[in-house]
Amino acid sequence: MNQLATVRSLQQRISSMQPMRLDRGLPTPPALRPLLPGGALRKGAPVAVQGSLQLALALLGDASAGGAWCGIIGVPQLGFEAAAQAGLALERLVLVPQPGKHALAIAGMLSEVLTVIVLCPEQQPAPGETERLNARLRDHDTALVVTRAWPRSDTALQVTASRWSGLGAGHGLLRTHELSVRSVDRRGQHTHTVRFRDGRLA
Repeated sequence: MNQLATVRSLQQRISSMQPMRLDRGLPTPPALRPLLPGGALRKGAPVAVQGSLQLALALLGDASAGGAWCGIIGVPQLGFEAAAQAGLALERLVLVPQPGKHALAIAGMLSEVLTVIVLCPEQQPAPGETERLNARLRDHDTALVVTRAWPRSDTALQVTASRWSGLGAGHGLLRTHELSVRSVDRRGQHTHTVRFRDGRLA
């Protein structure tokens, strides 16, 4: 009887927590929801995306359109025009193109005011640095999309193949970009296909 009572108590606690978990999810494009546990970027948590900056930026699209303030740190080749093409609202976007060795420190400071950050560090940070940033993300309910392997990430996304199409017999434009993405998280390992057409999620 004691075990049954314990199980029922846990069920009640889990049920009571479900709405809070849902509230912690940020708006996420439907095409990308299968990549993420719970189908959304989670406030206060990191997601690792390796192999495609386009995919990393696309994860922010719906949150940005919904009013979230976003930041992109460490992508000097990204201008405002490219950010707008990725679906980001420029009036609520902070760009830090060349943070150098201070990328994680800047991300930590911006986590106090931004909802979601894309971080592209020049090199793999030390474990202590990543743990400190993870703690700040939790403290401020800020989601992080990082373009390197990252400890304690909600999910690790790795682009395993990339294919462009649209060219005819020597003419035309590259219009469609298809990515094969492997996700590894608490659900296990899965493979997904993500398509972009004219720079936007298809």
